[in-house]
Amino acid sequence: MKEYFAHESAVIDDDVKIGSGTKIWHFSHIMSRSTIGNNCNLGQNVVVSPDVVLGNNVKVQNNVSIYTGVICEDDVFLGPSMVFTNIINPRSAVVRKDEYMRTVVEKGATIGANATIVCGNLIGKFAFIGAGAVVIGEVLPYALVVGNPSRQIGWMSEYGHRLEFNSEGLATCPESGEEYRLKGGRVTKTKLRNE
Repeated sequence: MKEYFAHESAVIDDDVKIGSGTKIWHFSHIMSRSTIGNNCNLGQNVVVSPDVVLGNNVKVQNNVSIYTGVICEDDVFLGPSMVFTNIINPRSAVVRKDEYMRTVVEKGATIGANATIVCGNLIGKFAFIGAGAVVIGEVLPYALVVGNPSRQIGWMSEYGHRLEFNSEGLATCPESGEEYRLKGGRVTKTKLRNE
């Protein structure tokens, strides 16, 4: 007996791995050799191509196609109609299936609605990609990026709040109380407020 839910209109190919507690909704297609972790939620009209890997607790909103070459780690959020690519120079008349580029979205990252992630890039852990952004390069952990082409405009906490750093390079998330340090152009989480 399967331990996941799939709506009757979803198509699940043979040779897929789908974790327990995962839900797959209307008109979605899970293609062979893909791996989906536990407790994921895939909205309406989602395509998961061969060899894609989704970690645990990944949320995929409606109308997202996750192409071969994409790896999403645990707790990733993919907003409605966001776009991945997997070929840097596609042409209809030129077959480049052996040139798929790898794109990795690290743990806890959020990609906003209608954003585009050009292939071959790394989206760092807990990064936050604003709605409609076009990402053409690496995004640092905890970075907040917006625009076309995307540019970094700040930093975000693991709870999704903008971080305001003081003169000592420290910031506190208003929701979790966790403290972050900005040093050398990178952010790390240091401790809980009352630790």
